[in-house]
Amino acid sequence: MKKIILFSLFSLLFFLETSAQCAMCKAVVESGDAEVAQGLNDGIMYLMIFPYLLIGALFYFIYRHKTKNKN
Repeated sequence: MKKIILFSLFSLLFFLETSAQCAMCKAVVESGDAEVAQGLNDGIMYLMIFPYLLIGALFYFIYRHKTKNKN
């Protein structure tokens, strides 16, 4: 369990820069300014973090509930 948590933490903290774009967004941004492209990538990455936070919180509450019932 500690290995999984450590790996997850390492993956979240030390990830490589990614480009998260759909095909249409990529086509529009390639014809424009580089600053706009970076802003679009940042916005998409910002929107993608919330599902992961919600799933993480769900698993945390399940884990806490199970450990509380063992005592």
